[in-house]
Amino acid sequence: MIEPDFAFPYLQKQQFDIILAADRGLEFCYHYQIMPTYILGDFDSLSPEILNYYKENHVAPIREFNPMKDNTDTDIAFQQAIVLGSSEITILGATGGRLDHFLSIVQNLKTAWEKKIPAYIVDSRNLITIPVETSFEIRKEEQFGKYVSFFPLEKEVTSITLEGFAYPLDHHCLPNTSGGLCVSNEIVEETAHVSYEGGILLMVQSRD
Repeated sequence: MIEPDFAFPYLQKQQFDIILAADRGLEFCYHYQIMPTYILGDFDSLSPEILNYYKENHVAPIREFNPMKDNTDTDIAFQQAIVLGSSEITILGATGGRLDHFLSIVQNLKTAWEKKIPAYIVDSRNLITIPVETSFEIRKEEQFGKYVSFFPLEKEVTSITLEGFAYPLDHHCLPNTSGGLCVSNEIVEETAHVSYEGGILLMVQSRD
């Protein structure tokens, strides 16, 4: 579910090279006069009038799919972004609606991670990613929100070290049964450092 008050200024600030409008995302583009690079989806939740506008005006290539398909519209858009050689992928409108769709998009992040492509789910309160590096830093002045949380996406994340955080860790094994151990941490130094040895680490930066 796209938040227009957040998404429109965010898109203006980021100035993405490619914009993929998937299904109802095209409605957002239409109302805010955003020019999509590609239009794709089954369009089962989009007003036919809006789709017809883009068809009649040949604004961008359109890939229309049967609603009875094996992939979600976001899956299709995500794969298109990879095919286009994207060096970074940002997904808007992934949160605030159905949790099954959200969880499938988290799996899309894993697909990007496997290809070493930074990918992000972003809304007004959260930035969610699987860092492609096993050692990285977060500058406090550049962080997305006040809180930083970490979750293992597989059995465990091994030897995770958090420095510059209110709740540091030193070569800790973070299992997928850790509950809230790494939830709502805060950066207390100018720069925080994160490193780990094995596993898949999901990071959420969030704000109230």
